[in-house]
Amino acid sequence: MKLSFRTAQDLYPFESRWHEHEGIRMHYVDEGAGRPIVLLHGNPTWSFLYRDIIRGLRDGFRCIAPDYPGFGHSDRPEQGYGYTPREHAEMVGSLVKSLELHQFIVMGQDWGGPIGMSLALSDPSRIDGLVFANTWYWPADSLFFKGFSLFMSTPLMQRAIVKNNFFVETLMPGGVAHPMAPEVMEQYRAAQPAPEARLGVAVFPREIRKSRPWLAQLAAEAPKRLASQPMLVIWGLKDRAFGSHKDVRDRWRRDFPNADVIEINDASHYIQEDAPAEIVSAIRSRFAASG
Repeated sequence: MKLSFRTAQDLYPFESRWHEHEGIRMHYVDEGAGRPIVLLHGNPTWSFLYRDIIRGLRDGFRCIAPDYPGFGHSDRPEQGYGYTPREHAEMVGSLVKSLELHQFIVMGQDWGGPIGMSLALSDPSRIDGLVFANTWYWPADSLFFKGFSLFMSTPLMQRAIVKNNFFVETLMPGGVAHPMAPEVMEQYRAAQPAPEARLGVAVFPREIRKSRPWLAQLAAEAPKRLASQPMLVIWGLKDRAFGSHKDVRDRWRRDFPNADVIEINDASHYIQEDAPAEIVSAIRSRFAASG
């Protein structure tokens, strides 16, 4: 399925670009010049989530933000693609390879965290820094996350996700500290307009449990192979999933003791919506000087 919807140019004034891998077209934006930074979204968002960060960084950074298959403007394959985070990481890796990126920064939030960690581990020699926000990269062992995955995997909730656009209509408004403007919400709705377009959104919560072997591999490798990388961890403390769970932040500090950790009191899970200026400032402060 190829999805076409109208993007509000005043909100997202970027040129659309396309990368094809194994017959699947993935949409991305490539804005600005300077040190490359690959910006990876989670569920149910798309590159639109990073619009203000791109505008804030593109005078000194080359901002590359893809939409995974099943999200944003990218294809919705009906067969041959499982919408798993491992597959998304392979798609992003193919894009990075095609762009011949070297010495680039990876930023990931929500599922963009494990996907970004996988991208970094695929060739650490090409990575110049890491930024993670309200995310994880290890098997979900807590009752909260396992319970969330189990509940969202039930037939009732899978129907709500696919038929009623539950993630966009309910979880997104509950995942910000500041209400999103109607025109902003409309862009997230437009990217998931019909049940047949939402398969990728429904798969992600199931993968919290099903991707355990993949996440275990990331957890085993990342602290050893990426410990020397400059890292910035930015945290919205009003996030009911991640911000209120101190053990998640403690895991980041324990695994990467040299990381700079910035906590933002008035931001929630979709921290790019709540605190784009703070994110831009933190990235510039941490990485621009050595670029």
